[in-house]
Parts: sequence; C-alpha cells; structure tokens
Amino acid sequence: MEEQITEIGQIASEEIDVGLIGTYMRQFPENALRFGIKVLMALIVFAIGAQLIRLVRRLVRRSLKRGNADVGVVQFLDSFLKAVLYIVLVFMIASEFGLDAAGVAAILGSAGVAIGLAVQGSLSNFAGGVLILLVKPFKVGDYIKADESGHEGTVEEIQIFYTKLATPENHVVIIPNGTLANACIINMSALSERKLDIPVSISYDDDIRTAREAILRVMRGDEAVLKEREQSVLVQELADSGVKLCARCWTANGDYWDCRWRMTEQIKYALDEAGVTIPYPQMDVHLDREKER
Repeated sequence: MEEQITEIGQIASEEIDVGLIGTYMRQFPENALRFGIKVLMALIVFAIGAQLIRLVRRLVRRSLKRGNADVGVVQFLDSFLKAVLYIVLVFMIASEFGLDAAGVAAILGSAGVAIGLAVQGSLSNFAGGVLILLVKPFKVGDYIKADESGHEGTVEEIQIFYTKLATPENHVVIIPNGTLANACIINMSALSERKLDIPVSISYDDDIRTAREAILRVMRGDEAVLKEREQSVLVQELADSGVKLCARCWTANGDYWDCRWRMTEQIKYALDEAGVTIPYPQMDVHLDREKER
C-alpha cells in the first residue's frame, strides 16, 4: 500500500513538473516578445534621452557664455550636468524593467560607507575641481607648472575630476584635480610680463666685457624684448670649466618661448663673431713626478 502511494506521488510530481515546463514553453514566446519590446523601448528612450541631454547641455553652455562665465566654469558644469542627467536617465529606464528606485536608494544608503571608501579618490578630485573654480588659481588658457610633479603646460580643460594641460611639445598631460588643489602651482600667465633668463658659459681666456656687449646687442635688437625694462648680463658663477653668465631681459607672456629659442641661437652667433668661445667641460690633472719616482 505504501509503495502504491509513493508511486502515485512520484507520478503526480512528474505530471506537475511536465505541466510547469509545458506552461513555461507555451508562455515563452509571449514573454520573450514582451521582454524584447521592453529592451527596444529602453533603447529608444535612451536615444531620445541622449539627444535631450545634448540639447540641455547646449542651452546651459550658451546661457553661461552669455553671462560671461569663465571657460573653466563652463567646462566643469557641463561635465557635471552630463554625468547627473545620464544617471537620471539610466534610473528611469531601469524602473521600466521593474527596478524599484526607492529600494535602490536604500541599498546605496546602507552601502554608503563602502561606496565612499571605493570612490574616495574620485570624490577628492571632484572637491578639488570645485575648489579650483572657487579660488581660481588658474583658468583655461593659463600656462602653469605643478611644482611637486614638475608637469607644466597650457590649461586646455577643467573637467569634473581632472585638468588637461597641453605641453610645449604638444603632449597632453591629465592631472587629477585633487592633486592640483593640494599642490604648489606656479601660474606663469597671471602677469602680462615674464622675466627671461638665458644661461651662457664662456671660457676663462675670454673677456667678460666683450661677451656682455655681444649679448646685449642681441637683446636690444630682438623685437620681443621689452625695451622699457632693463636688459642685463650678469656673472652667475665662476665654474670649473668656465664663467657662467646670465642674460636677463623681459618679454610679454605670449612671446616668451619664441623669444627664448630665437635669442639662444642669436647669442651663439654673436659670441662666434666676437671671438668668444663656449667651453666644454674640462678638468686639469697635475702629476707629482717626485712621488712617482
């Protein structure tokens, strides 16, 4: 009797399983079609939302530019607005798939400590970007040097998490905003004029006055040198291999690099014409022959 009951139970269980599988298979095309429609609608909503986000960003940028906002502020707010709007769009699409926004918010809140530790670098970079925009140690277009890292270049963009520099060698340097906010920054574009120092070495056998006059003629003849500011040639050091001079003048910020490269070449030509030699590193060695014997 018990065996019959067991067999009847097994048969009933198998019939139930077959029935469930059959029901699932019958409903599968309908469920797949419904899911496919949801995915298609999500893609359409995402495409439309992306276009609306671009439109909103464009309107905000135009409004900020009409208000004469700084370029760095425009770039920062634009990138921040883009991130926020895309997050909202993704949550809207996810809610259509049955995702409870309140439940997600509760989960994110309970996991806030872990998330904070995971993204603390990004948060510090975001805070650094806000600090840069408030304090304004530099702006887009300035030539800066981060003293600790040694990176320098023209500021191209100030984004949410990083600042982009373009070096004189046409390289792109990306520095986290948190690093810049805590670093000693040299802003070489803050003032309209910039001092130009060019080191020049001459031989001990040459006359310093002759070299000085040759270098001064080059500085006085260069169109980028500010004539109202003093031009001078100073003795910087009596070094091992020669006398180190410093050719000093002033130029506009925008003309600094061109003037520096041009004058370095012209100084070499002027010293050659004046018969002044630029020494190579050298060392005098004296032998004590008495000790050798």
